[in-house]
Amino acid sequence: MAISADHVKALRDKTGAGVMDCKRALVDAEGDIERATTLLRERGLASVAKRAGREAGQGLIEAYVHHNSRIGVLVEINCETDFVANTPEFRQLAHVIAQQIAFTNPRSVDEVDGQPSEDGEVPLLKQESIQNSGQTIADLVRETAAKTGENIIVRRFTRYELGAADD
Repeated sequence: MAISADHVKALRDKTGAGVMDCKRALVDAEGDIERATTLLRERGLASVAKRAGREAGQGLIEAYVHHNSRIGVLVEINCETDFVANTPEFRQLAHVIAQQIAFTNPRSVDEVDGQPSEDGEVPLLKQESIQNSGQTIADLVRETAAKTGENIIVRRFTRYELGAADD
């Protein structure tokens, strides 16, 4: 089946995947952009799992202060190279995660030793995104990792609230 450059461009714009990956997915999906998107997502997530063990020593610290100036967040998100840390996709992920922390006030990034907290607290990575319903924060991290081709880790965060008692 012949795949037009316009179809490849549309899929690339939608997913952020590479040109050849988009073309292969469109060929495999017989030109159906929605099926090709699903294929790219599946393939991308499979490659993310392979990268999970790679060291993520670069990244950034995102600062977010809520519009009322009563809540502030600092979050450290790591990746493998400073090149990826400066991409719009990585910066957007950091901003979305900082906002999530500001609004939901999680206690931890993930469960400690795979154990959920005793009070039912949902850790950051398991929370449903307030900006992308139907996706967890872990899903957003994996999706960005698939787009950038690097391992991405939410390392730690601190949330400040004016007048809140210290823990």
